[in-house]
Amino acid sequence: MMSPSDDYEILVKGLNSWNLPKGPVPCELLLIGEAAFPVLVNKDGQVIIAASHYGQGRMIVMSHEGYLQDSMLAQFLFNAMDWLNHRPGTAVGVHISVEPLSHILSDLGVEVQTMDGLEDSLGVYCINAYNNTLAKEMIQFVKNGGGLLIGGQAWYWASKHGHDKVLSNFPGNQVTSVAGVYFTDACGKTDFLKVSKKVPKIPLTVRFGEDLSQDQQQLLHGITELDINTGGLPSQLLVHGALAFPLGLDSSLGCFLAGARYGRGRVVLAAHEGMLGAPKLGPFLCNAIRWLAGGQTGRIGINPNLKNLSSLVAESGLECSIESHLTTGLSVYCCTAYGDQEAKKIHEFVAEGGGLLIGGQAWWWASQNPGKPAVADYPGNHILNPFGLSILDSSLKNGQFPVHVPGKGNYHFRSALSQFQDEVKGGEVLAKDWQSKLRKDCGAFLKIPAGVPAYASLHRFLRKVLKQTGLPHVSQDHPVHSNSCEATLLCMATELAQSGTTDCLSLVHRASNGTCPSHLYSPGPSVTMEINGTSPDVTLWVSTGLYLPEGFSVNITMPCAAATGLQLPLMDISGTNLEPTSPRMGQLGDVDFSEKDKSDQKD
Repeated sequence: MMSPSDDYEILVKGLNSWNLPKGPVPCELLLIGEAAFPVLVNKDGQVIIAASHYGQGRMIVMSHEGYLQDSMLAQFLFNAMDWLNHRPGTAVGVHISVEPLSHILSDLGVEVQTMDGLEDSLGVYCINAYNNTLAKEMIQFVKNGGGLLIGGQAWYWASKHGHDKVLSNFPGNQVTSVAGVYFTDACGKTDFLKVSKKVPKIPLTVRFGEDLSQDQQQLLHGITELDINTGGLPSQLLVHGALAFPLGLDSSLGCFLAGARYGRGRVVLAAHEGMLGAPKLGPFLCNAIRWLAGGQTGRIGINPNLKNLSSLVAESGLECSIESHLTTGLSVYCCTAYGDQEAKKIHEFVAEGGGLLIGGQAWWWASQNPGKPAVADYPGNHILNPFGLSILDSSLKNGQFPVHVPGKGNYHFRSALSQFQDEVKGGEVLAKDWQSKLRKDCGAFLKIPAGVPAYASLHRFLRKVLKQTGLPHVSQDHPVHSNSCEATLLCMATELAQSGTTDCLSLVHRASNGTCPSHLYSPGPSVTMEINGTSPDVTLWVSTGLYLPEGFSVNITMPCAAATGLQLPLMDISGTNLEPTSPRMGQLGDVDFSEKDKSDQKD
C-alpha cells in the first residue's frame, strides 16, 4: 500500500492552485481513524476535501456536490479518477444526481456511464451525498476494491433535521464514516486556498453540533458511583480521538472507562477485563450493551474469556451467546484486549455499525516487553488506536469513584491541548490537574509512531506550539514548577525529540529569538555545572546532557591533571536518534584549571 504522501502527490499532480467555484458553500469535514487524510485544508484549518481507504478500495469526499460538477476542477477530478480506479479497463459510473461530471470526464478521455443505480463491474462510482438508498451497496463496492467519489454539504440538512443528528443520520455519513470521514453542520470557508507541498494537517478540534455528552449520559444513566474494586489492577487509558470520550475517572483524572463512536458503530473500553464481569458494575454494563447495540436486534456475542459477563447479560433479558470469534449476525461483540488476530475484522464490524465491548490491562505486557511502548506495540492497541482509545502501561489504584457530570467542561486530551495553546499565547491558565494530566497524555501519545496523518498532525501541532513559544530558560533563579506551563513545554519537547520527528536544535535556537511570551520566559544567568572527572579508564568522555541557547556562556572548571589531551567539542543535537552529531570545535567561554580543584580530587 502506498503511503499517504504518495497518495496525496497523485491527487494534486499538476495543480498550481485550487480554483473552487465561488457559488457553493461547503461544510467542514471531520476526519478520524488511521486511514483518512486531508487533501484541501483552508487557512482556518478546515478540511474541505479528504480521501481515505476502506477495505480494498478508496474514497474521496468533497464538501459540496458542486465541486464534482465544475470544469474549474477538471485537473483534480482527472487525478481523482486515476487514484480511485484500481480496476484496469473498467468504466466510471456517474449517478444522475451529478450528471454534469460525466461531460467533464468524457472531455478528459475517461470512459463514463451515466446511471441511476450502482453496478459492481464499475471501477469508480460518483454520486452526491444526499441519497442513502444505496449506502450498503456503496460500502460493499468500496470494500471490494471499488473507488467512490462523493460530494455534498450537511449544513443545510442540519437546519432542517437538527444539528445534533448530522454525524449519525446525514445520508452521506452513512457511507463515508466507515472510512473515517464525516460531513458536519459547520460551514467551510474557501478564501486563501493553496496547494500544500505535503499532506495538510488534520485540525486538532472540529466544531460539530452532535453532543457526545448525550452518549455519556446514556451510558451512565442511573449511576452515581463506579466501584472498580474488581480483583485486578487496571491500566490507565488514553482517550485521544475526536469522537472518543472518558466515562470513568479517578481523582487524578486517570481514566479507567471510556467510549467512542467510530464509523457507524460504537466502542466501550474497560481498563481491566475483570470490570466486564463484576456484579457491582452490572448497571453500567447493561447500559453499555444497550448503547452499543444502537437499536439493532442482533445477538450479543461474548468471548469465553468473559464468562461472568454472559450471566449478567442474560439476567438483563438480552439475548447472548458464547462466541470464540467474531461471527456474522452479532450486534455487539465482547472480548478481551490481549490479542490482535481479528483487528481488521473488528474494525470493519464496528465501522459498519457493530458495537464492541472490550477490556484489558497493558502493564503486565509492558513488564514482559521492556523497551517497547505499549501504546504502539501492545496487541490490544492495534485494535483500539484507530478508535481514538489506547491502553497504557501505567496502572491506577482501585477504588470507588464518583461519576463526573457529562459536559464540555470535562477533561479531554484534545480540548486540553487547545486550551494549553491559548495559555502559552497569554490566555487563561490551564488548571493544575489538567496540566499534570496533559503532560502524561502527551508523553503517552507521542510514543505512537507518526506514520499516518491522524498522528503526524498532532506531532506537527505540538512542534508548532513549541516553535512559537520556544523552550523555557531554566536556572536557579527561574526554576520550573511541576504543574506549570513551562514544565509541560519541556515535557512536550523531550517526548517530541524521543519520537524522532523533531529537530531539537531548531527548538533550542527558537528559545532565544524573542518569540516566547515575556511573562513566561526571560533569559537567566549563566548556569554552573560541576563534573567529577574521576574514572578508572585512561580516556573519559563526559557529556553534560544540557543544551546551551544562543548567546549564553559556559564556564568549565576542572583539575589540572585532566587538562592533558583535553578536547572540548561543541555538538549539534539531532532529533532523529538523540545522538550528538556533526561535532564542531568551538570557543566555550572560560576554562579554569585551578590548583584548588586539583587538590579537591581524591585520586
